Amino acid sequence: MAELFAGNVAEFDDGECRVIAGGGYEIGVYRLGEAFIAYENRCPHQGGPVCQGKIIRKVEEVLADDKTSRGLTYSGDRIHIVCPWHGYEFDMRTGIHPGDGSVRLRGFEVEVRNGEVYVQV
Repeated sequence: MAELFAGNVAEFDDGECRVIAGGGYEIGVYRLGEAFIAYENRCPHQGGPVCQGKIIRKVEEVLADDKTSRGLTYSGDRIHIVCPWHGYEFDMRTGIHPGDGSVRLRGFEVEVRNGEVYVQV
């Protein structure tokens, strides 16, 4: 197994993605608070550069007790990556498509050592 250097921890802002290349892959490396997550920069829908898409909070419908809609709001804790080609969304923490659990991004293990971020490929 090889590893790719993604940068220093201090160089990543919270919610930021940096796309790196190596080992035959393009990989998006995200910082979420103190955690780092990495996905292949390839949407499973049609191969689009998913890691170069928007990062948004999940849109949720608020329902009244009688199940009528009270409108839409953004989630307080769930964040999605949106592929720029066709709008496919994926949960940033899991890489799973919210409408079909069998559709997911390919993840890579990330290690932080001595203030440096590495992706295992």
